[in-house]
Amino acid sequence: MKILAQMGISKVRITGGEPFVRRDLIPFLEQLSQIEGIRKIALTTNGVLTAPYVPTLAKIGVESVNLSIDSLDRERFARITCRDELPRVMTTLHSLLAHGIRTKLNVVVIEGQNIEDIIPLATFARDHAVDVRFIEEMPFNGQSTHAPILRWNYRRILATLQAAFPNLEKIPDEPFSTSINYRIPGFQGNVGIIAAFSRTFCGACNRIRITAQGMLKTCLYDDGVLSVRDLLRQHPHDDAPVEEALKLAFQQRPKDGFEAERNRRNHLPGRESMSTIGG
Repeated sequence: MKILAQMGISKVRITGGEPFVRRDLIPFLEQLSQIEGIRKIALTTNGVLTAPYVPTLAKIGVESVNLSIDSLDRERFARITCRDELPRVMTTLHSLLAHGIRTKLNVVVIEGQNIEDIIPLATFARDHAVDVRFIEEMPFNGQSTHAPILRWNYRRILATLQAAFPNLEKIPDEPFSTSINYRIPGFQGNVGIIAAFSRTFCGACNRIRITAQGMLKTCLYDDGVLSVRDLLRQHPHDDAPVEEALKLAFQQRPKDGFEAERNRRNHLPGRESMSTIGG
């Protein structure tokens, strides 16, 4: 991150696997906050282990938290996640709001699992200053052997929201936003849709990611383009070769997720999981 900050990157997000299973996460975040050039720190969490750390996150200066929550119904939540942890997740959510940390709820829309939760989750933004983002289900489930068909795409999600909230209004999206955002008059929070499967936002995406194994991904749909770990080990006292390799990888970034998928050595992105590459 020190090298990337020198190259102009100013925002870093810590994401999946679940950050709070790592005992050294808080010292790591503190170190990140002290890197010159890093102005924004965010993280994505499932909220199960997060609540005790929320005051510290606020003190460190964590700007926003994406909280993964696919249902507000305890039984459905337990069925989807295989854990009866909704009460702990809700404790985290309310603590984040109480400490003034911008909170986004990441809701993966899963056919046959949580369709009935779309409207209750959107309604949650009426009395709470949260951004509820409905995300198209992606093919990263670790089991796919064929190209999936998505019935609940962003158009259908939007139509469902419009039917329930006829006064739904489009609002401007932030620069490089992956979500299409809307407001409902009278609501404290907003709702949005992320077309993760349809990949409509690729032209505006400026994200890169480094996996826990040190592999650089310039697109969520590629299977890794550069081992940063190996580079750092080969050049422990010289940043220049690392920076040049990173620049070259950035310059060869595919134009969209479809091209990245075609370039994969393992063509279908089913052997990995969102739990390892993050959201």
